[in-house]
Amino acid sequence: MKRARGKAESLGASAATGASEPGMWDLRLYVAGKSAKSVAAFANLQRLCEQHLAGKYRIEVVDLLVHPQLAKGDQIVAIPTLVRKLPQPLRKIIGDLSDTERTLVGLQLRPRNA
Repeated sequence: MKRARGKAESLGASAATGASEPGMWDLRLYVAGKSAKSVAAFANLQRLCEQHLAGKYRIEVVDLLVHPQLAKGDQIVAIPTLVRKLPQPLRKIIGDLSDTERTLVGLQLRPRNA
């Protein structure tokens, strides 16, 4: 697993999540190894976070090839999948996050166009 707060930091699989700071976005990205879609999803997510949430986000990357049991908790059925843990409510986005508009709407960072 990895965690990023502006940049990626490696953590062990048993790292404690701890309490989130107020206003922080807690994001978990489920991937399968270093597949092209997994790498693209992580790069796209980091870019979007830096543009729209600079300094107010935390990314946890869960590699399901290493820890397949972790998919059950968030009911992951496809990868890559992004799960927004905080702020509530929980939101999920499936795919490589290359559609910026769809991703921003999915994260509720931008309203849907009428």
